[in-house]
Amino acid sequence: MRKKTVLFIALTLILSACNVGSKKTQTENKQKAFTGAKSEVKLMTLDPGHFHAALVQKGMYEQVDPTVYVYAPEGADVKDHLKRIENFNTRAENPTSWEEVVYTGNDFFDKMVAEKPGNVMVTAGNNAKKTDYILNSVKAGINVLADKPMVITPDNFPKLEEAFKVAEENGVLLYDIMTERHEITTILQRELSKIPEVFGELQTGTAEKPAITKESVHHFFKYVSGNPIKRPAWFFDVDQQGEGIVDVTTHLVDLIQWEAFPEAILSKEDVEIVGAKRWTTDMTPEMFSRVTQLGTYPEYLGKYVDGDALKVYSNGEIVYKLKGVYAKTSVIWNYEAPEGAGDTHYSIMRGSICNLIIKQGEEEGYKPTIYIEATIDEGLETFEGGLSKAINQDLAVMYPGIKMLKLGDKLWTVDIPAKYKVGHEAHFAQVTEKYLRYLKWGRLPEWEVPNMIVKYYTTTEGMKAAMD
Repeated sequence: MRKKTVLFIALTLILSACNVGSKKTQTENKQKAFTGAKSEVKLMTLDPGHFHAALVQKGMYEQVDPTVYVYAPEGADVKDHLKRIENFNTRAENPTSWEEVVYTGNDFFDKMVAEKPGNVMVTAGNNAKKTDYILNSVKAGINVLADKPMVITPDNFPKLEEAFKVAEENGVLLYDIMTERHEITTILQRELSKIPEVFGELQTGTAEKPAITKESVHHFFKYVSGNPIKRPAWFFDVDQQGEGIVDVTTHLVDLIQWEAFPEAILSKEDVEIVGAKRWTTDMTPEMFSRVTQLGTYPEYLGKYVDGDALKVYSNGEIVYKLKGVYAKTSVIWNYEAPEGAGDTHYSIMRGSICNLIIKQGEEEGYKPTIYIEATIDEGLETFEGGLSKAINQDLAVMYPGIKMLKLGDKLWTVDIPAKYKVGHEAHFAQVTEKYLRYLKWGRLPEWEVPNMIVKYYTTTEGMKAAMD
């Protein structure tokens, strides 16, 4: 009996020691609270293979230390990233003053975790291992600001769910860069949809005529910060970049959630995939060379080559129901935009009183423009008065200078001052500034994490349906 008692005590002590050790590790991984003090946020940039990584540093932030630690494999990606930062530092107008401390080597990730000179990791690049990098970073007690997408395959989705759970346990913030929430016409579409006297109620819609639709057209060749973009060859490998249905679609699904159910906490059970499809954009060797500055296709792209055409699964469409409301996302990648044009966005929210529409076509000079289209036949005078009050008085408090313009008996638009049309690149600073506020606050809004999980569940389940 005495031997059993001694054995029980010994086992209890061992288990207790292990538990203490586990708690100690969690405590060590938890970051000290941010206060908003100057330079208390120290950035680490991981494997910056996408120009979005540099756009986070297009401007300076008082809360962010000017020394940034870069960990990456050797190669063109990191060199191009450093050139972009140098361009920001040496530009004539409002130059930045970043100092990049660079480590390159095959063990770059392990080196970052071992040294941990910073407290926030920024990642924007090759997506093949991004979910693993995110998970292992939050396990090490590192805050993460990640470019989309954070996951590109259904198989890796559980890892992302785990990452959010670990981040909460370790007291760090995991957040993705949703720039499109800061586009002014999208903001106005959301705000007007929240006014019952103007919008009425969001319709349920059908699979053929969804209540809310978001369509986006992008281009492989374009200009960024005034220079022709150079894309890495792996950008055209969907095993590394991700298919269009799980890449840019992330923004569209995010906006649908953000606009249709503002600040509501969503769950995976709220999502039902109705249908999905995917298709390729075909590129000639000359097109590929122009955008990558490479003479030939790398060997790993061979599986996508038919004849001499590179076939990239960059396009996708998902029709789904969110809390019973039909929604549709569509992403198209063309090679190059017509002269004077660029990436475009189309969106419609169907209400019981009016439709809120964003167009960005030739008629709009390829600039996002919001339209309010009444769907009622009676009471139009009352509707117009309510719309005028909503735009010219209520929303003008938040955005001084905006005003309603009448285009027809049942059609209006919003005249938006140029100061609000800051462009895609400036939105990265806006997202970063919001993230810095969250760090100081010590948490994200309660709906952000569950809705990020739902967003990536929607894109990965959409991809699964498109592959069937």
